[in-house]
Amino acid sequence: MINILQNGDKILRKISKEVPLSAITKPKIQADLAMMNAALDSQYDGVAIAAPQVGLSIRIFIVSARIFDENFIRGVKTPVTKKLEPNLVFINPIIKKMSKDRKLMSEGCLSVRPIYGKVRRATKATVEAYDERGHKFTKDATGLLAHIFQHEIDHLDGILFIDKAKDLQEFYAE
Repeated sequence: MINILQNGDKILRKISKEVPLSAITKPKIQADLAMMNAALDSQYDGVAIAAPQVGLSIRIFIVSARIFDENFIRGVKTPVTKKLEPNLVFINPIIKKMSKDRKLMSEGCLSVRPIYGKVRRATKATVEAYDERGHKFTKDATGLLAHIFQHEIDHLDGILFIDKAKDLQEFYAE
C-alpha cells in the first residue's frame, strides 16, 4: 500500500513545481501517475489525490472516476475493482474561471484524517490542464467536481482544507 502523507509533513505545505511538457509521457511521470492512481484507488472514500500527498512536489492531481458513480455519491461503498472509467488526470492545472456564487460544503482530506469541516467554495469552476498523454484540455465543473478542483489545486499551492474550514470535527467511519 502506498503511504499517503499526513498533516505535519513539510511537503504538503510547499508550492509544487510545474511538470515540463516534454516530461509528461516519459517513464518517470507515467510511473508517478500509476503510483498516484494506485494510492487513490486504495482509499474506499477517496475522490481525488494531489501529487504532494504521495510525496511528489509536482503540479498533478487525479480525480477518481467514482465521483460519477451514483452509488458512490449516495454513500454505497463500491468496490474499487469495479472501476469502469479511468480516473481523470490533471497536469499543470490552472483555474481559468470560477463563479462568484459560493456554497458551503462538507469536506475531508486523505492527508488530514479523520478531520472534516465545512468550506465555502465556488459552485462552478473551469480548469485548464494537460492529460497523461500531454494533450491540453479544458474541463468545466459544477457542484462536487468544482469543489474538488479547488481543493486539489490548493494542495498544489501548499494549502490544506483545514486552513479554510469551519466547524472542524473528527469523524471515524464504522
